[in-house]
Amino acid sequence: MLQEFKEFIMRGNVMDLAVGVVMGSAFTAIVNALVDHIITPIITALTGNASVDDLFIQVGAAELRYGLFLQAIIDFLIVGAVLFVAIKAINKVMRKKEEEPEEEPIPVTEQYLKDIRDALVEQNQSTKLDATDDWPTHIE
Repeated sequence: MLQEFKEFIMRGNVMDLAVGVVMGSAFTAIVNALVDHIITPIITALTGNASVDDLFIQVGAAELRYGLFLQAIIDFLIVGAVLFVAIKAINKVMRKKEEEPEEEPIPVTEQYLKDIRDALVEQNQSTKLDATDDWPTHIE
């Protein structure tokens, strides 16, 4: 059983998943910092208030704090928009990198074959010109 667990843990899928979770949490911290410290202050500067979480309705003795729900939706939309822009920019950079393939050097044997081909074509063209010099240019 211990051996099976070791094989399960060392499988590529589990390791890839673990790396993805760690990178996802690190990226989440970056996005949250961007939203909390840059986007939200800009919204506050433009609107005067960036929070609606203090809104509520009194129903009898109960207090329905719908503002917290609205604030969660707003935060979700802001984070989603920031993620969309970030992922779109990353994909654009990755596509540009894929479009520019590196030129591979031509192997020496292939270069020799191309040189021979070019020499044969040149020789063939010069013999065609020499052969046509003796022919009449018009027929009577």
